[in-house]
Amino acid sequence: MQLIDGKATAGAIKAEIAEEVRSIVAAGGKQPHLAAVLVGHDGGSETYVKNKVIACEKCGFKSTLIRYEDNVSEEELLACVDRLNHDDDVDGFIVQLPLPPHIDEQKIVEAIDYRKDVDGFHPVNVGRMAIGLPCFISATPLGIITLLKRYNIPTSGKKCVVLGRSNIVGKPMAQLMMQKQYGDATVTVCHSHTKDIRRECLEADIIVAAIGKPNFVTADMVKPGAVVIDVGTTRVPDASRKSGFRLNGDVKFDEVAEKCSFITPVPGGVGPMTICSLMKNTLAAGKKEYYK
Repeated sequence: MQLIDGKATAGAIKAEIAEEVRSIVAAGGKQPHLAAVLVGHDGGSETYVKNKVIACEKCGFKSTLIRYEDNVSEEELLACVDRLNHDDDVDGFIVQLPLPPHIDEQKIVEAIDYRKDVDGFHPVNVGRMAIGLPCFISATPLGIITLLKRYNIPTSGKKCVVLGRSNIVGKPMAQLMMQKQYGDATVTVCHSHTKDIRRECLEADIIVAAIGKPNFVTADMVKPGAVVIDVGTTRVPDASRKSGFRLNGDVKFDEVAEKCSFITPVPGGVGPMTICSLMKNTLAAGKKEYYK
């Protein structure tokens, strides 16, 4: 069994990005600029945005954080999105989700200029990804694809099972693994109404677990030599930790790891690659690689 070290891989990629940014700036080019809009004080969102700001510093990007209280009106948030759309200095920006219930998330996402949508959530980017055109790919699936390639894990012709059908991970992951230029695999998507998930998983060469249920994938669901990618990050109580909780993946790591050829840990696997992928998208936005 080989552990897939997302933290080390993300660190290496950020160093590569920083080197490229230095070259761009030295040649008289523009420093990439990422802006983040944070509404309210959700603990997970606060941590995620803080880590994005730190990553920007490591990559040599300019970063801007725009904060609103959770009683901000939808109109005010839309006006902020419009300002960022028209700010020529901002190459890409994100509106951190989830948003308060009184705000229509989809309306906010669709208001973002797809050419600056480095989260890859805009329907234009989602549609372009689905048919294999250049676009911003959502960060977590892009991070997983990057890990598979960096570890030289064969995917072409393999059977891949994706557990979960969310718009953020499950659906785009299945699309990417299916496409010739990324996974080139045979893909099955399982969800809460799938009849026999265990049987589906046992046939898989690669399992991507993004179902949001701690320890869902157990050893009796995994065939020997399979590759297991754990996207789960559920907070579970842990009195031994100062925080009072620990992050738990969707995979029962201790028993599944023994059967795998490769496996990602939680934390330190897919998580660090998500922010790293956002940095890759921001660099592409700054270089106008996809959209002029």
